This record gives sequence, C-alpha cells and structure tokens, in this order.
Amino acid sequence: MAKAPKTAYVCSDCGEEYAKWMGQCRSCLSWNTISEVRLVSAKQEKNARFSGYAGETSGRVQVLSEIDLQEVPRFSSGFNELDRVLGGGIVPGSAILIGGHPGAGKSTLLLQVMCGLANEVPVLYVTGEESLQQVAMRANRLGLPTDKLKMLSETSVEHICNLADQEKPRLMVIDSIQVMHLSDIQSSPGSVAQVRECASFLTRYAKTHQVAIIMVGHVTKDGTLAGPKVLEHAIDASLLLEGESDSRFRTLRSQKNRFGAVNELGVFAMTEQGLREVKNPSAIFLSRSEEQTSGSSVMVIWEGTRPLLVEIQALVDHSMLANPRRVAVGLEQNRLSLLLAVLHRHGGLQMSDQDVFVNVVGGVKVSETSADLALLLALVSSFRNRPLPQDLVVFGEVGLAGEIRPVPSGQERISEAAKHGFKRAIIPHGNAPKKAIKGMEVFTVKKLSDALDVLSNF
Repeated sequence: MAKAPKTAYVCSDCGEEYAKWMGQCRSCLSWNTISEVRLVSAKQEKNARFSGYAGETSGRVQVLSEIDLQEVPRFSSGFNELDRVLGGGIVPGSAILIGGHPGAGKSTLLLQVMCGLANEVPVLYVTGEESLQQVAMRANRLGLPTDKLKMLSETSVEHICNLADQEKPRLMVIDSIQVMHLSDIQSSPGSVAQVRECASFLTRYAKTHQVAIIMVGHVTKDGTLAGPKVLEHAIDASLLLEGESDSRFRTLRSQKNRFGAVNELGVFAMTEQGLREVKNPSAIFLSRSEEQTSGSSVMVIWEGTRPLLVEIQALVDHSMLANPRRVAVGLEQNRLSLLLAVLHRHGGLQMSDQDVFVNVVGGVKVSETSADLALLLALVSSFRNRPLPQDLVVFGEVGLAGEIRPVPSGQERISEAAKHGFKRAIIPHGNAPKKAIKGMEVFTVKKLSDALDVLSNF
C-alpha cells in the first residue's frame, strides 16, 4: 500500500511552516494566508540531484578570500532601459521575475527582446497562456523578425527543462509562472505550492545550467506580485512594469536585484510597433504649459542611479465638507498629512478648512522624502494663487521641526536641472554646491521659514 504524501501548512506571505492549519499566521499576523503544500520526499530529492536540477554548485568548503572575484559576465537585452534596470545587462544563470497588471506590456516587451536576441544567441520562448498562433500574430503586427526565435507551448516544468537540455538556450522566457506545474505536486496550477516549487525548480535549473530565465508573474489588485512571498526570495531580480491604462508610458522598476541597484527606473512608451525606450525621461515629465499657473513646482528625485525631473501639482480649495479631503496621487497619503501639519506649525499657513489635492505628473510614484519641500511650495503657491517661476527647481526633506534636511546626490540633482535650462534652485543648506554652477542661481535654506522668505522675493 502506497504511503500518503507528507504535507505541511505554509503562510503565503512570510513562508512560515506549521504542522496543522491555522487561521492566523503567528509570524506575520496575517489572516487566511496558510494553505496546505506537499513536501518532496527524500527519494524525489535524490532523483532530482541525479537529474541535475538540485542546484549543487560546489562539493567543498571554500575560504571567502579564495573565491575568484572576476567580473560577472553579462549580455545586453537590446534595450538600454531594461539593461539599466537589471544593473547593466542579463547575467547568465540568473532568475528574473517581471510582474505587472494585465495589458501593461510584459509579454510584448519580452517578445521584442527575444526576437532581437535570437539573431545573436540561442533563446527559447515558452508560452503557457497563449497559443503559438497568437504569439506569431502579435510578432507580425509589431513587425518583429521571427525567423530565428524558437517557441514552445508547454506548462509542464519537467518537459520544458528536458527540451531546454536539447536546445541549450542562453536565455529562456517562461510566460507565465502561474500556469506552470510539476507532476509531483498534487495541487492545481497557480496554487501556493505549485508556484513556489515551479519557481524553485526553474531557479535551480538556471544556476546549474547557466541559463538566464525570465519568468512572467501576475499581480494582485493592490499591485503586489501574486503567489507566495518566498517566490521573491528565491529569484535574483524582481521587476515591476507599471502604467496607467489611459497613458502610453510605462515604467519598469526593480524591487529586488542581486546584480544591481534597487529602485532603478526604466521608462518606455507604448506605440503601434511595441514598447520603445524613452532616453530622456525628464523631458516627458516636464511637458509644462507656457502659461504660468499656480500650484505647480518642479522637483528632482533620484531613481536608482540617475536624477529625474518631475512636475508636482497641488490644488488647494475651500472645502464645503465637515472633514476636508486630502487626496494624493503618486505620493504617500500620510506624508501629505504630516507636511500639512508642519506647514501650519512652522509656516504659519492653516489649511484645515481647505480641500487639498496633490498629483505627480506623468504617473510617476514618488517614495523618497526629497519631494517634501517641492510639495510644500506647490501647496503655498496654490493657496496664495501665486505662480512659481518657470525656471525654478526645488528639492529637500522637511523635518517635523521645520528644518530642511539634505538629500543624497545633491550635486548631481542640480547639474541635471541646469542641463534642462533651469536658472534658479531652492535646496537644503547641506547640499550647497562647492563650486558655482554656470547659469544657475542657488538659494540654500535651513528652515521652512527661510524657503517661504525666498519664495516671497520672486
């Protein structure tokens, strides 16, 4: 009589294992995130090792100082923006996960990459969601070269790896990880167990065979990658392709990268011929009208390894409600409330009876605190109905005591603004340039009141 397979109960958020099902995870305190998974037996693990998919790279202990430190070889994807987000190119043997909402352009971008690389290196595109005819129709519609790209329509991970042993590709795309399955796992494709084990299996295969694997992942309604949280721990790089449905621009951001900078940003534009690189993102986000309007300011944020000029807009209007509205698009809602309190306490401007609406132009999501000062000056401009100068750029972090704190890479931010024709800048005193910048008048401030005084002199 066959033995029943051993199972465990795993939290999909933090990966904590339990011997029995529980309603709440005691580690991350999440509710209804624990599901049953099947454990791989020792015999199956042994067979996996003999098959070459166990991920064993060395059988001896080494001293850290004796390990070869030669530069990791990379090859280009054909897109400079994608190479930038990946840290300089694709690393052989790496496992990369690209997520995004339906229609964001994940499959389109990867199809363009694979068609371009097929003329240089052997590649394999595996589709589990679409038929080969559907992929061919998209490639013909985009005008891509299709004579050397090898395609496979399959959802069995074991079969995919066996065929990859024969084809020996340098890059393989799995579209998508949510539809793949392993025969040893009894649950259906897309479940926590299947997604976790399929991703681990493919990652081990990538390491042992030096094949770069790009997996496409779905996202939930709140924009996070679907599946267990351990999926992001197993891979080398996690990228997220974002973009509003009514905008033709797409942003590719690295959330995790073992071979490059985190939070690196790449910008693309969706056209009839697919995704096209935007080589100068600041020019897009600064498409301002020639007429001066109140409530608009330009800030310099730091995305990954480069500065980016972005326009921020604010609208302050008298509220007819008992609780005035606070709406922030592209910024953190709690940060807006905090800065309004600082403006009242240390700037002498009370907006408790005003509706406040804030928007970052271009759909960019700003998470760093260097946008604090630009946001406050935009609010003051809208509240007083006084436009800010068109050639003014602002950045700086605002503390709870009203102090203006310096931000990293201040010199590079000022230089980027000067390249785009800005003549004046309000920056923290700690970011004062050591040498004068030609054509740029720099105002350094230590407190919020100092920035408001400079603003009143314009």
